[in-house]
Amino acid sequence: MLPTGWQTSLGNSAAIVNTSQYAGEMVRPGIALYGATPGPLAAQAYGLQPAMLLNSAVIAVQAIKKGQWVGYGSRWLAGRDSLIAIVACGYADGYPRHAPDGVPVWIDGHIMPLAGRVSMDMLTVDVTDHPNCKPGSPVQLWGEHLPVDVVATASGTIGYELLCALSQRVPVGLA
Repeated sequence: MLPTGWQTSLGNSAAIVNTSQYAGEMVRPGIALYGATPGPLAAQAYGLQPAMLLNSAVIAVQAIKKGQWVGYGSRWLAGRDSLIAIVACGYADGYPRHAPDGVPVWIDGHIMPLAGRVSMDMLTVDVTDHPNCKPGSPVQLWGEHLPVDVVATASGTIGYELLCALSQRVPVGLA
């Protein structure tokens, strides 16, 4: 029994959406404020909407031949003649340098795979199956078209790490 006037606060984001009966009289939402999942379900299953978008653009598209390598350390090998989009975002912006090949990237309405190591100022995406991709095509690295939790899981981390990693050089604003 609590003393008179005391209130409990056990309710972080996970408690609020999963076990609200145990959350207490006050809550302290965290990750849910960003529209990311506190688990175990996807954010959309809880009715959460992204509050942060990481957007960019394609700055170049390069045609490469089967057998050519892409990225630092030649990490990605083209298994066919391919188109590679260069996107203006890298680990200096807060995108995870450790993101493996295949991490999804939304480009102009299409989900395309990361191809090659993320560099300081840019990343490379295999857009072979989106031949209309061109410089200026809009890119969303996470947000309304691509949940941060999907990118985080594919990168071997959690949404919180990605949301907190953005550098000061990334322009921010309100929608």
